[in-house]
Amino acid sequence: MKRKHPLHLSLIGILAAALLLGLGGCSVEETLPAPTPTPAPSAETTAPLEFALPMSEGSLHPLLSTDKVNLTLGGLIWEGLFALDRTFTPQPVLCQSYSVSEDGLTWSFQLRSGVTFSDGTPLTAEEAATSLNLARSAQSRFAGRLSGVRSVAAEEGAVTVVLSAPNGALPALLDIPIVKGDGDAPLGTGPYVLEGGEAPRLATRSGWWQNKSLPVDAIPLRSIREADDLIYAFDTGDVSLVTADLTGTNALGFAGDYEVWDYPTSTMLFIGYNASSGPCADAALRRALDRGFDRTTAAVALLSRHAQAAALPVPPDSPLYDETLAQRRSYLPQALSELLTQAGYEKDGDGLWGKGRRTLALTFLVNTDNTFRLAVAEYLAEELTRSGITVDLQKLSWADYQKALSAGKFDLYLGATALSADFDPGLLTKAGGSLNFGAFQSGEIGALLAAYQRASGAERESAARSLWEGLEREVPFTVLCFKNQSVLTQWGAVSGLSPTQNNPFSGIENWTLGS
Repeated sequence: MKRKHPLHLSLIGILAAALLLGLGGCSVEETLPAPTPTPAPSAETTAPLEFALPMSEGSLHPLLSTDKVNLTLGGLIWEGLFALDRTFTPQPVLCQSYSVSEDGLTWSFQLRSGVTFSDGTPLTAEEAATSLNLARSAQSRFAGRLSGVRSVAAEEGAVTVVLSAPNGALPALLDIPIVKGDGDAPLGTGPYVLEGGEAPRLATRSGWWQNKSLPVDAIPLRSIREADDLIYAFDTGDVSLVTADLTGTNALGFAGDYEVWDYPTSTMLFIGYNASSGPCADAALRRALDRGFDRTTAAVALLSRHAQAAALPVPPDSPLYDETLAQRRSYLPQALSELLTQAGYEKDGDGLWGKGRRTLALTFLVNTDNTFRLAVAEYLAEELTRSGITVDLQKLSWADYQKALSAGKFDLYLGATALSADFDPGLLTKAGGSLNFGAFQSGEIGALLAAYQRASGAERESAARSLWEGLEREVPFTVLCFKNQSVLTQWGAVSGLSPTQNNPFSGIENWTLGS
């Protein structure tokens, strides 16, 4: 998705949220006109700029660094066994082929021949295994996703991975950079190599195994120390491209004329329920509430179109997303009323839902650290109130929000989580799951989840459908949307981008620099 944004996007999101809260239950697509793009700057008045990228003074190590600016460069220097495309489907890169044991626990990944690191030495199974074992270590940013890996070992031209439990989607977790050497910038097998000195840059490699034509031979790297430096460098055109979470907490405020290239992510916004006590312990009520949340308004307006409305725990771009099932859970106030009636609720003379003499009153938690998510919670709470449900929206600091969740002092809450690319919802449904604050339990969902985790290939789509149907019956949580993140480029600096969640430079061979 490509758009031009001449204004600060946080301001647009806040204005849209204020407008929608005044419109009540109106559909955003019916009430908001499409934005009119500002004309591109004239080629006669805009001088071409050198294509340059930012680099901070932190570590560039793709497995150990947490520096977001430097991690952006990773796709130009390092490659993994696999890469995820925009549908989150793993595509083989350094892996030539693979096989898996009958019990689903032992995987063997055959390495591609003819691959060399930037110093000309060949890729070996030992280096691949060393990289994956480093990625499993506690200091790595990949440790969480590889927690189910029991061992990694090198064999003749292959890497063997042994799991503690079957995972048919293991390749989707292995878009992990393979490196050689130590230090803050180990060698990689990618198209560019880092050249240091007083004027650091990325230079093309003559021995890159993919042998694809690249749009630029050298990319200067501009030194960045603080967030303000990055904003200034981009606003003045000193750097040509940055990545940003434009609806994130403390989102950076870029200004001027630039193009926005959105890409899907695995970050899910959802409503969690207290399934162990209070009114939401009744699955019938959860099914009713599931139809009362306007996902489209949340994604399109309140998140400034930087999200995709979704009703299933996978992004709409994923082949596991079943549109028929999603439609069954779409926003429909009439369905909310019908399902509340079926659950034994009725409206009193004041138009409030209740059962017997007890009014249906819900405590709804949201943390105040993210203004966009706060706007979403305010809008959803207002919509439930309009339907006749009494809602106490508690706006809490992050620390108080976490305490209330851990203590079970809620009926529902607005949450967000970055799912791993195998899209395992167990953290929300398993006993002891890190996000199962509502203590949901279901033997049926547990069995469906285990079958989904084991399945691969075409069987995984069938297993996913069965799991989504089970979640539709039990509704331990309600999916609202999946966030997009963005690549920002100077107007006319580059075209042909197709960024992915973990590589804004995916498909760089198809780029064209300049207008």
